[in-house]
Amino acid sequence: MSAGETTRERTGRRGRVDKREAILDAALRVFSREGYERASIDMIAAEAGVAKPTIYNHLGGKENLFRQIMVDAARETSAKFMAALDGFPTDPADAAELRARLLAVAPAMVECFHHPESWALQRLLYAESVRFPDLYGDVRANGAGQVADALAGRLARLGNAGHLRIADPDRAAAHFIALLTHELVGLSELGNREVPPAEVERVVTAGVDAFLRAYAPA
Repeated sequence: MSAGETTRERTGRRGRVDKREAILDAALRVFSREGYERASIDMIAAEAGVAKPTIYNHLGGKENLFRQIMVDAARETSAKFMAALDGFPTDPADAAELRARLLAVAPAMVECFHHPESWALQRLLYAESVRFPDLYGDVRANGAGQVADALAGRLARLGNAGHLRIADPDRAAAHFIALLTHELVGLSELGNREVPPAEVERVVTAGVDAFLRAYAPA
């Protein structure tokens, strides 16, 4: 709290933040449901429970709002992934512990990619890639790019310690993510079907084991 700030000023600022978040949440739901072309500011205002001018005051028009929700959703997914990486192994005692630690952290990583909000982001990004050809770069810079860099750094440390044979950390990170998530794209039908936990566990275990076989130290 800044010096001299009144309770009314604090409440007003908090209210503006809450209203902006409500608009962004509603916009993601509406754009996901209707697509960019059919979605309207009127729909988003009704979903958010705000007046139409409030959206223009906070976030501008439809295109700016769409871009903002895409970047915000990417940042949210990235933040969840970074939190999941807190459990990533750094200096396991042996290969068995490395495998156990990876199997422990991998489900949380997978959840970040296959969360409903993440699926909404992916579907919108693909559907509107022609209309917004530059948006992929912005979304990646605020989401998947940060995730890949963070994972590559952790894999590089395991490689430097001799636990894995890592010549290219960036490629190893891409392989690890693909082995954990690619099969679930089809199993979940692009996020439209719930995959049973036992099936997710099978995919995760197979992915971790395939990665360890590929990157086992000589």
